[in-house]
This record gives sequence, C-alpha cells and structure tokens, in this order.
Amino acid sequence: MKLLAVDTTSGACSVALYQDGRVCEQFVRAERDHTRRLLPMVESVLAQAQSSLAEVDALAVSQGPGSFTGLRIAISCVQGLAFASDKPVVQVSSLAAMAAGAVRTQSDWSGAPVLAALDARMQEVYWGLYSSDRPGEAILADAVSSPEQVVAVLEKGGFLEAAGDACPLYAAGPGWQYPQLSALSPLGIWQDAAIHAQDIVTLAADLWQKGEYVTADALEPAYLRNEVTWKKRERIRAR
Repeated sequence: MKLLAVDTTSGACSVALYQDGRVCEQFVRAERDHTRRLLPMVESVLAQAQSSLAEVDALAVSQGPGSFTGLRIAISCVQGLAFASDKPVVQVSSLAAMAAGAVRTQSDWSGAPVLAALDARMQEVYWGLYSSDRPGEAILADAVSSPEQVVAVLEKGGFLEAAGDACPLYAAGPGWQYPQLSALSPLGIWQDAAIHAQDIVTLAADLWQKGEYVTADALEPAYLRNEVTWKKRERIRAR
C-alpha cells in the first residue's frame, strides 16, 4: 500500500509517503511560501522513495479546519494530482493529525484524550477531542468556538467533573495560547504542536483500508466557518 499526503493547513508545508508501514516525510515551516515549495517537495519525496505518482494507491490531505488559504492550496494541489493520475483521495481532519502527532512525539501521553486546538483568530479556536490510545478516533467532533465555549462544552460533558479542578486531558496546538483554556490545567501542554503530513498519511492508511475515500471532484474542505465570515475577517485586517 502506497499513500501520498500533502499539508499546508497552518504555518508549515509538509509531504509524506506511506509505503507498507514505512513513512518518509519532508517538513518545513514556510507560512508564506507554500505554493512554490509544495510540488518540488512532492517530487523529492517520491524520488527519495524511488517511487512515482502512478504507483501510489491514493492521495491524502488535511481537509481542515485551518488556514483558509492554506487549505485551498493543499486541496487544489491534491485535486490536480488526483485528476492527473486518476487516484482517489482520503480526507483527514487536521486536528486529528495534530493530536496523533502529539501522541507520537510525547511518549508519555496515554490514557487521557488529547484536545487539539488551532488559533482561529477573532477570539476563537478550532478544536477537537481525540483518543490518545486510538489515534484519529474523535471523542468530540471538530468545532470552532470561543475558549469560554470550549470550557462550557467540556464541563457539560463531564470532563471537568471527573478530575475536580483539573481537566483530565492533554493539550496540543497553538490554540492553547488563550488563558481561558490554560486555566483547565491539562495533564500536559505542547503548544508548539504542528500538523505533519506523516500523521495525516498514517491516519489515512487506516481510513483507506476501511474504504473511506472520495474522488477528486468530491473533495471538500472543512472550514467550519463559512466564507462570509472569512471575507469579513479579511476586510478587518485590510483596514
């Protein structure tokens, strides 16, 4: 099984190839240079593995949430490659990939869920709660909320009550910069957690085996915010 994954969801650009359980990846933080770097990185990763696009079974991509521009770049790239090679596409949550990457990196994170959070600006976060023992399994679906709403949802779901004053979960991602979230006193915080194509492609391998993939023309980003909100934000930033 060979899967090729691409990601430009946030401030990094990464490409990874999954080949029968082995993964090779190129990852670079290049927030404003995704378009120029992406295709050369695809070619480099395939060459490193002595493979070609024609030999890949499927492509994988983060469908979001994340940067509006970043999502469009990655999805457009994958759609182009999928159309050109007649390959299906596996869609993976960026927050699921972040949570999986955090567990991969933080070897002592187990037993409690991971709350992955990206800064959505406008005093909101993109967030999702994922199992640390079964990567990719969502406990609470991805959402966009204010930090106060995140706390309210956790409280309503009983996640705060189980540990008294502390919340029995791990924290991953730059969305944890908001003090309202840090006040939850998670078991561990990794605020510098990033989204890696290697985690996208590893999660995609399981989804591929379950038959969870789409055709290139059916690929849809999960913005969580509608386009009207994004345009309003862009106008505010332009002032």
